[in-house]
Amino acid sequence: MAGDTGFATEMEALTPEAELQLVFDIHSRLVDETEPKVLANTSEPEMLEHIRTFAQRLLSERGLAVPARIRNRLVTAVYNEVRGYGPIQPLLEDPTLTEIMVNGPYQVYIERDGKLLETPIRFRDDAHVLRIIERIVSPLGRRIDEASPMVDARLPDGSRVNAIIPPLSVKGPCLNVRKFSRVPYTDADLLLFGTWTRPMVDFLQACVLGRLNTMVSGGTGTGKTTLLNVLSSFIPSVERIVTIEDAAELRLQQDHLVSLESRPPNLEGKGEITIRQLVRNALRMRPDRIIVGETRGGEALDMLQAMNTGHDGSLSTAHTNSPRDTLARLETMVLMAGTDLPSRAIREQIASAINLIVHLQRFSDGSRKITHITEVQGMEGDVIVLQDLFLFRREGVSPQGELLGRHTATGMRPQFMPRLEVAGLKLPLGIFEPERNGAKK
Repeated sequence: MAGDTGFATEMEALTPEAELQLVFDIHSRLVDETEPKVLANTSEPEMLEHIRTFAQRLLSERGLAVPARIRNRLVTAVYNEVRGYGPIQPLLEDPTLTEIMVNGPYQVYIERDGKLLETPIRFRDDAHVLRIIERIVSPLGRRIDEASPMVDARLPDGSRVNAIIPPLSVKGPCLNVRKFSRVPYTDADLLLFGTWTRPMVDFLQACVLGRLNTMVSGGTGTGKTTLLNVLSSFIPSVERIVTIEDAAELRLQQDHLVSLESRPPNLEGKGEITIRQLVRNALRMRPDRIIVGETRGGEALDMLQAMNTGHDGSLSTAHTNSPRDTLARLETMVLMAGTDLPSRAIREQIASAINLIVHLQRFSDGSRKITHITEVQGMEGDVIVLQDLFLFRREGVSPQGELLGRHTATGMRPQFMPRLEVAGLKLPLGIFEPERNGAKK
């Protein structure tokens, strides 16, 4: 356009608020003047051209000669409003991000390389954020409103979503997206990241193949689900796997897989299906393995009972600060089932059911590492005995702020080694020698 040059400087000086207003105005006109079936069913190239026509018409009416790059930016933003997830769509497409945090309409943070950064992205108002949240949760049959102001959901790629709205959220509707890699991470990827070492991989693979019951523990954002995915990849493809989650996030590659997802209550407060009910139902589905995405309540009792009654090789995660805390949290969760069992009986159940705890930690430099691989050895009096097999030993911080340390074996041989050997899984004894298996990182 001849007029583009004369307006380039002026348009580049537009504030983000002014550009967002233009996007909103174009979108409003598009929705008002276009049939819903056209918005929903038109191919992407045709829709982009359709939006471009509306954008040019509105800009011409306002006497704005806009450079092509700004016009394209407006068209893309409007397309994201129609077909995508609005202002956060570019963030969802960025493979370098691991978390997106919308703190009301005027503040959006991201996590990249373990560091939190504020972005210039803004929503127009509370209603704008709420519309995007509803677009995420509606296809899953979930809802968010004043009667049900919190929701857990997932995106089509498996990314985890949590949303909370007023009156519970004072700053306005808040949205949190935990992103997962489009291509699931493998054991080799975690080796590259320094999450574990080759001896640890070999040992944990043998434990999965040997059908040991394993808990993956750690704090928020430490990589528990990622590690659970990798450990699950070691399960033989001939076995039948049943996964149970609040929102389906696990991406297992095996063919014989049944994924179960909990369901919140409907508008009348009925129809809720809990994780605990799904665990009970899974026992009737002839599973070789039961994988619970996260144990957080009374389902812990049913899971422990399943592990103690022939469903070996089960896997789950729990939010805890250490392997010892994992046992205490499991005991608390069993009590949440409404049982009147004495503490010793609960601990005996835990000690009998859980064979291994793999604990993760996220450090200040953003790295995520397995800090403990710990064997549950049984009861001694009223106390469950734990034995660390592998540890991550911190050795300081580099001038660049990177964590220094190494993974090492403790020198202790697990008591369940005969069980692995009977299953034909023979590991070299040197795998447990500290001198050979320390890895600098």
